[in-house]
Amino acid sequence: MNADIAQKNWELENNIQTVDQIYFYDAEQDKDNVAQKPWKNDPHYFKHVKVSAIALIKMVMHARSGGNIEVMGLMQGKIQGDTMYIMDSFALPVEGTETRVNAQNEAYEYMVSYMEKSREVGRMENAIGWYHSHPGYGCWLSGIDVSTQMLNQQYQEPWVAVVIDPNRTMSAGKVEIGAFRTYPKGYKPPDEGPSEYQTIPLHKIEDFGVHAKSYYSLEVSHFKSSLDTQLLEVLWNKYWVNTLSQSPLLTNRDYSTRQIADLAQKLHQTNDSMTGRMGGYYGDRKKSDESELSKVTKDSSKITAEAMHGLLSQVLKDAVFNKPRVKDQ
Repeated sequence: MNADIAQKNWELENNIQTVDQIYFYDAEQDKDNVAQKPWKNDPHYFKHVKVSAIALIKMVMHARSGGNIEVMGLMQGKIQGDTMYIMDSFALPVEGTETRVNAQNEAYEYMVSYMEKSREVGRMENAIGWYHSHPGYGCWLSGIDVSTQMLNQQYQEPWVAVVIDPNRTMSAGKVEIGAFRTYPKGYKPPDEGPSEYQTIPLHKIEDFGVHAKSYYSLEVSHFKSSLDTQLLEVLWNKYWVNTLSQSPLLTNRDYSTRQIADLAQKLHQTNDSMTGRMGGYYGDRKKSDESELSKVTKDSSKITAEAMHGLLSQVLKDAVFNKPRVKDQ
């Protein structure tokens, strides 16, 4: 195993494609695209978000550096049709907690200064959205996130919100990322049926459910240029040994412990709802109870799969590096 293989595996896992024409920036064309404001007539106009590999790495590294504290940053990019292109990103100096992050005056001053300096060095794209981390509880928008995104869409369109879960990224070996846009106030979205299930901690379920119909998700994909390939090679040559020597079972053990504790609480809650007053089980007769039990089963399967992924990587590394090689006779 070497740096090239590790880099290619990462690119395959995250479906990163190499394209160069996207990097050409036409200021007049971008201005015309924004001036038309097609999203005014269709709240569901934007459907895709394409993120450059460099921007993706910068956001993930920033999110990971925050640990269990939420961090925040801005993204630069452009729009073409119903697709939003995120070309670059930068961190904001904000104070966050384990449940929320808000930008203060210093962050706004830093943002303006950064954008000015970016234009001086040839990065002409405007700010196109913001990103923040949800360490350990998935990619979705909380009530505060929805309010922030609605405000930004009202005054800074086009604008997109990106959420990254650094803990699940480390456990799964694939970037856990979501992109979202909110609906206008008073807009009632069409019933699109059940969305793809994702694991939400018990103490976050209420906040998730209350605002779930206030926004919609965009399809996220990634791209890189031939120059990005050279930068990625430099990064991989520097960090691939650290990646190989680490184990998600150790680096994410606190997250794994919280997952198991949350699963136990969900099991107790589901058990109580399925138990009658006389101690009998009536869950088989209630579709709602069955769905709750199936959700707990999915959460359990996810935890098991991540643990097996970590164990398997340790076994493979042990077989490759620690077992004595038998010379051919």
